[in-house]
Amino acid sequence: MELILKYFTQLSEEQKTQFAALGELYQDWNNKINVVSRKDIDELYLRHVLHSLGIAKVQPFLSGSDILDVGTGGGFPGIPLAILYPEVKFTLVDSIGKKIKVVDEVVEGLKLKNVGTFNDRVENVSGKYDFIVSRAVAQMDTFVHWINGKIAKKSQHERKNGILYLKGGDLIEELKYFPKATVYPLKDYFKEDFFETKSVVHLPIKYKV
Repeated sequence: MELILKYFTQLSEEQKTQFAALGELYQDWNNKINVVSRKDIDELYLRHVLHSLGIAKVQPFLSGSDILDVGTGGGFPGIPLAILYPEVKFTLVDSIGKKIKVVDEVVEGLKLKNVGTFNDRVENVSGKYDFIVSRAVAQMDTFVHWINGKIAKKSQHERKNGILYLKGGDLIEELKYFPKATVYPLKDYFKEDFFETKSVVHLPIKYKV
């Protein structure tokens, strides 16, 4: 929890309470339905919560925005971002039912009012979104195909609407067909060794009817 307060100093008391509750909620649900590895549960705030919030360091979300989290797993990056941005609507999608069950229970436990969930493939989810976020669920070309037609027409943020993707390692080969992609190393924002090879990739996507 100290990690979150170290980098996000303007949290309300309610946000602090919600972030503090994450550890116990995930520990409890992971004992029932294993969605996060044991090592990752022990380092939940570093490897999952703060990592998810790296997106917020690259692109803060404006009130009223619509964000889609694809392949959310146990709720990352969507749930930490939803705590940070209570005036932003988040839709969390995963095709695996037991993972969405955990997400639903965590959302209820935190009393988050700005999160909706779908247990389905993203291709079957309707709507238009300002940004689509995810944590490396597929290669970029595959991911772009999955989310085709789901980007809102009007951009209201500093960066153009599109994908904000948490990725690790050398991205040169994967992004060679995406010249408009910009890579933001998370080591520029967070000093822990874990972030040395982690990045957020922003890929603007043109609106399609």
